[in-house]
Amino acid sequence: MPMRTAGPAWVHAICVFLALALSPVFAASPAAAPDDRPHLSSDPRVNRARAMIEGGRFVEALQVLRPLVPEDPDRPDAPDHPDRTDVLFLVGLAALGAAQLPEAGEREQAGFLDEAVAALHAILVDRPDLVRVRLELARAFFLKGDDSLSREHFGRVLAGGPPLAMAANIRRHLESIRARRRWSGRFGATLAPDSNLNAASDAGVIRLYGLPFRRDSDAGARSGLGMVLWGGGEYRHPLSGRLRLRVGADAARREYGGSEFDGTFLSAHAGPHWPVGRAAEIGVLGSVRRRFSGGEPHSRESGVRLEATRRFGGQVAGNGRASWHRRDHDRDRHLDGSRTALSLGVLWRATPTAQAEAAAGYSAERTRAEVWRNAGRWARLGVTLSLRRGWTAGADAEFARTDYEGNWAPFVAGGGARKDETRILRVSAFHRAFTVSGFSPRLVLVHEDRRSNAQLYDYRRRRAELQFVRQF
Repeated sequence: MPMRTAGPAWVHAICVFLALALSPVFAASPAAAPDDRPHLSSDPRVNRARAMIEGGRFVEALQVLRPLVPEDPDRPDAPDHPDRTDVLFLVGLAALGAAQLPEAGEREQAGFLDEAVAALHAILVDRPDLVRVRLELARAFFLKGDDSLSREHFGRVLAGGPPLAMAANIRRHLESIRARRRWSGRFGATLAPDSNLNAASDAGVIRLYGLPFRRDSDAGARSGLGMVLWGGGEYRHPLSGRLRLRVGADAARREYGGSEFDGTFLSAHAGPHWPVGRAAEIGVLGSVRRRFSGGEPHSRESGVRLEATRRFGGQVAGNGRASWHRRDHDRDRHLDGSRTALSLGVLWRATPTAQAEAAAGYSAERTRAEVWRNAGRWARLGVTLSLRRGWTAGADAEFARTDYEGNWAPFVAGGGARKDETRILRVSAFHRAFTVSGFSPRLVLVHEDRRSNAQLYDYRRRRAELQFVRQF
């Protein structure tokens, strides 16, 4: 069975898709900060509250502003009151100021910061281009100690080309975040229907040594609805100067109703981490991993990885990773061996509402059985756009090629090495106004197509994932 390569129509479709996705990025002009000049509202209460904020009377201003906030302002069909943005922004400013008053207790401070975040987020649902609003939201997360979201929004503000003084202040905040960061955590859940859980080929007849054989009817693709849960945490302990010790662990569980496709992944890592200048960081980590498949032990790994990140100005950030691990299987001992992986990535925030990511990598597996040894290359390109009316949309395309060693006869016609090409296309969308405890449900559609010159190793696969994206 000869391997089918990417035809002109497939390449053209991907190019057109990426061009359409990227067109708003290049067409958009850098978002400017909203007009900060004093102006009068049609409602004298709003103007009175503004004067109170300027005079440092933040709690009194909140008492005036709270009755003016539209009910359920995150609703997409909320009425467009002429002062809605002004009122919500002033609520955010007043709550931020009240949270920093010396007399504010810990509980009061937390309440004020939550109020500021909710008000500022409500504005950005419809107007994600307002840089000043995003700056205040970043400050609110900074005061809450939520460094990951604070860093994200500060980065978007820098992408808008703020004045030099503002940019310098943002970089001081980013430096403080890097210096104080100790604990970090992550978790998530995904509903994941899958049309081809076993990655089975749709070929009905195969040829072995020139003779045709019809496959069993139950050997084809098997679909299912499952859930994936994952989480992890890390602690960075100061050692000396800027040097820190990173210690962390991760876990993931894939559940498809007690089937053979269930899986569990556990890992732990530890090692030194230190900054290089003001814009780069390097970490060297020893790691161990354990996998279970279908309720049975599958494999264990141990090795080392090197990680590096660097910011290039306010709009571009790069990252790199190199790792080597030794893998030992509990049953498939012929797959025992080492795995080496290298990757480089870049994130470009073109504007506060548009970003593009590109990554490429190489991997090699040296298994005990020669026929399973392989080397692979992959590349990925994606864009994410924060649109008006509350929608955030993303898309990415990935291409990978894997070349195996050894003779794959009779699966490869005429004998020879196996070669695979995999193409993956993902599209995603979520509405920023729909949140549950700060999380928004995001729908991700995935189409995966692997073409191989080895019979039974090509397949098509479609997945839909309902993820939950943290916003505040």
